Amino acid sequence: MRRAALTLVLGLGLATAAATAATAATAATAPPGPAKTADEVIARNVAARGGLDAWRKVETMVWLGHLERSANKDSQRVPFVAQLKRPNLTRFELKEQFSEFTRVFDGSHGWKVRPGADGRPQTKAFSAEEANFAKSEYVIDGPLIDYRAKGVAVTLDGIDRADDRPAYRLSLTLPGGVERKVWIDVKTNLEIRIDRPATNPLKPGAPVSVYYRDYKPVDGLVLPHVVETGLSRGAAAPESVDRLVIERLMVNPKLDADAFALPASPFRHGNGGKIQVPATNGPSGP
Repeated sequence: MRRAALTLVLGLGLATAAATAATAATAATAPPGPAKTADEVIARNVAARGGLDAWRKVETMVWLGHLERSANKDSQRVPFVAQLKRPNLTRFELKEQFSEFTRVFDGSHGWKVRPGADGRPQTKAFSAEEANFAKSEYVIDGPLIDYRAKGVAVTLDGIDRADDRPAYRLSLTLPGGVERKVWIDVKTNLEIRIDRPATNPLKPGAPVSVYYRDYKPVDGLVLPHVVETGLSRGAAAPESVDRLVIERLMVNPKLDADAFALPASPFRHGNGGKIQVPATNGPSGP
């Protein structure tokens, strides 16, 4: 499920949400009743997330926390660090009890570093499915911010339910024909769920659902601090879930220049069993 763990991270750009004050102001000025068009739903969502000006200033993010796998409830929490940079650069590091795993995407190419049969780290290129998925993501702000400029086509399907709440359901077509379904809470205007095809070549096209929970304010924005993903089971939440719990989130930290470069066997000489944490420009997060 390590691929699902990265997918969670890539799906995080779609989960960014409002500052508390901005949400209250939007609620006070928004027209009564449900939105009637996709443009109106997106306008409310963008306003609730802090507005275009705030998001256009965000260039990088770092997420620190742990991964929980429902397939093994007795396993320990697995620490992770995710580094994100516009428009779709990612680095995801996961440390299990005796092994480390890294996935890197530089905007065009991706690599996976994992232990080989002899215990030494081996580097392997992304599969075609993984690379195509990574190229189509907007890891900082998601597809709805500046969606026209990004070439994203959106239609409003109507009002549905997600997580037992009324939600606007949007159908998105990203550049290149990639499709997504997004559910936005009618009351808060925040993302609840996104559905997308699986990147696993053994299950091509299988729908995957990602749920966003536990929103908290960070540097004037509000972002989810729990993200759950798994194969879709229809209207209900997935039965088998990988759960990312974000314990700290940094906005616009300084990232190393080689963070998104081809990994050079980073664990061969050992690093003391620690995940490297990027520098920060100042305290962030709750």
